[in-house]
Amino acid sequence: MVDAGSFDLHTEAVAFLASLRARGCSPNTERVYAGRVALYVSYCRMRRLDWRTPGFLDLAGLQRWLGETPLPPRAGQVRPGSVCYRSQGTANAVMTVVGEFLRFAAVHGWVRADTTALLSQPKLLRFTPPGFDTGESGQRRQVEAAAFRFRVTERGYEDLSDEQIRRMIAAAPSARDRFLVALLACTGLRIGEGLGLHRGDMHLLASSRVVGCGVEGPHVHVRRRMDNPNRALAKSRHHRFVPVTAGLVALYTDYQYERDDAAEAAESEMVFVNLFRAPLGRAMSYPNAKEMFDRLARAVGQACRPHMLRHSAATRWLRDGVDRDVVQRLLGHASPLSMERYWHVDDAEARAAVERVGSLKERR
Repeated sequence: MVDAGSFDLHTEAVAFLASLRARGCSPNTERVYAGRVALYVSYCRMRRLDWRTPGFLDLAGLQRWLGETPLPPRAGQVRPGSVCYRSQGTANAVMTVVGEFLRFAAVHGWVRADTTALLSQPKLLRFTPPGFDTGESGQRRQVEAAAFRFRVTERGYEDLSDEQIRRMIAAAPSARDRFLVALLACTGLRIGEGLGLHRGDMHLLASSRVVGCGVEGPHVHVRRRMDNPNRALAKSRHHRFVPVTAGLVALYTDYQYERDDAAEAAESEMVFVNLFRAPLGRAMSYPNAKEMFDRLARAVGQACRPHMLRHSAATRWLRDGVDRDVVQRLLGHASPLSMERYWHVDDAEARAAVERVGSLKERR
């Protein structure tokens, strides 16, 4: 980040972003946080405020400005003349990063403690999540909540039907892209975990004992590595393996034939590499993958995002009766509370429940 006036590095913001990298955050997190901190600093400059000493009204004004200011149009994404705004959820996410940045700056003496005190306020929990310990006399019901936050309705997680996933795979123009879509749908891997796979992680034979692995059947290993050339990073710090199907193994074989045609890819240990644009053979990056999914979405006429495939895998496992603990391990979630998001009812299940009760009443 640079100062808009002097074009010098914004020392405090750069230090904050460096702290994210030191904590092992993914490049995606670092990129998103950089944009949100830059948004805050730019807002302060526009309003002639010192970013180090915002008052309550200044922060409230930032929150309101985030929700009311039109976004700059992006080519191909909006119709001419239409106006787009940030959602209240996005505004909340920006305010969360601003709070983290100001607290980080306070720790280093760049921001006063009374400024960070504005960021939170006491809140009494009327309802507590399962397993939450409220204390002997309920003293832990009072927590610190964000002071600058819109109250929004939580959106349900989007998943894709089996037919939609099949259409995506069929519309993918290359064996590499077909394998990437099928891999995420079959294993529930995050996109960073998929892009971070090494060829040595692909244990796709009936037995992998020859390479020192005791896991039986075809599977992939998910490992957190800090030195991937594309900076792809597995979110979980714990190694895990995920079984795969024979159909996925066949798609991987097709991809290997396609990959062999690019001599530059032979030296790369990464599974996913550039095959159709320079630099050939280099590890596939996050922006490359996003562009690929955007093209796929236009081709099939539906939203196609990597995380939707992860949600689809989790939802499919749970509906097929797979134990929640097994699904939690397959997804690499550290907390069982993270599984709550995947418990949702689709239209067919809701209608079946009503019709089942209706038929019982008719028989009576």
